Amino acid sequence: MSKLGTLGARLYRGEVGYDFVGKRKIWYGISILITITAIVGLAVRGLTMGIEFQGGAVFTTPKTSATSAQAEDAAQSASGHDAIAQKLGDGTIRITIGGVDTAKSDQIKTELAKDLKVQANDINADLVGPSWGETIAKKAWTGLIIFMILVVIYLAIAFEWRMAVAALVALIHDLTITVGIYALVGFEVTPGTVIGLLTILGYSLYDTVVVFDGLKEGQKGITKQTRFTYSEMANKSLNGTLVRSINTTVVALLPVAGLLFIGGGVLGAGMLNDISLSLFVGLAAGAYSSIFIATPLVADLKETMPEMKALKKRVLAKRAAAAAKGETEEQQDAAPFDEDDDSETAGAVVGQRRQPSRNNRGKRR
Repeated sequence: MSKLGTLGARLYRGEVGYDFVGKRKIWYGISILITITAIVGLAVRGLTMGIEFQGGAVFTTPKTSATSAQAEDAAQSASGHDAIAQKLGDGTIRITIGGVDTAKSDQIKTELAKDLKVQANDINADLVGPSWGETIAKKAWTGLIIFMILVVIYLAIAFEWRMAVAALVALIHDLTITVGIYALVGFEVTPGTVIGLLTILGYSLYDTVVVFDGLKEGQKGITKQTRFTYSEMANKSLNGTLVRSINTTVVALLPVAGLLFIGGGVLGAGMLNDISLSLFVGLAAGAYSSIFIATPLVADLKETMPEMKALKKRVLAKRAAAAAKGETEEQQDAAPFDEDDDSETAGAVVGQRRQPSRNNRGKRR
């Protein structure tokens, strides 16, 4: 078995683990800081909208020896507007200019041909009106709202409303971070970006559901034992699915990274670059939120329940009594279960095989 597989097995059995839930205030602080930075960047710098949303023209030149910087200078000089030029893998150049109408596009094409030393007829010009972008944006917002509503309903039915709330917070967290990075770095927002943003919601939700499924199994009958609080049980469940979550994220990120760094960076793959960029940022944020945000938030919400508060008091009281007797944690684990611990769940939470109590052994005799 590989080292990662061995680690996963030990995490699942509860032999090793990291206290994610116990250190949740640290993760909350980091997430709040990142979110505030993203919101400030969005408010101050705003999003760089592509011509599909603000209207303009896209010029595609034939294969040329000119650089993207030369093409940008020529386009800005010809149009009087800011331009973005991208050198594609086949030697052609894609130039986008916002706020250009049909009458001016022919003049820009002529001047570009002179500066780049190509034939004007070989330059392809596509004009985009802002109304098309507005329609796409409205449909994206509608799809996002419907998706969020369906997610909350499904998770409330499949799990419980507290998990649904935690998953919704994690999704909003992922979207805010991704959009904030676009604003801070100045990435252009295109229809491909919108597609990528809507796609990452599914990936982020999948990671969260995987963790919640283990949490749902671990919490069965938890109030019938006095070894673990809900937060401790949630942390054990999270550690049990940690390697699976990491493997899922890495496998998803590898092809996206290939599209982004090879397809977009080397070959200049246009819309593929836009989609892969939002996917890469969103997948990383989704993996973080499912581990560091969603599960700790569920633990916080659950421990406001009266039965979970009572469980925590019993667990702490039992530990205090054991400490007063000078018993170590290993001695407590080796001791027979009390009457409240006589449930299958207690053994499932610990991740070890239950031993029958002395009273039960006497009855079987």
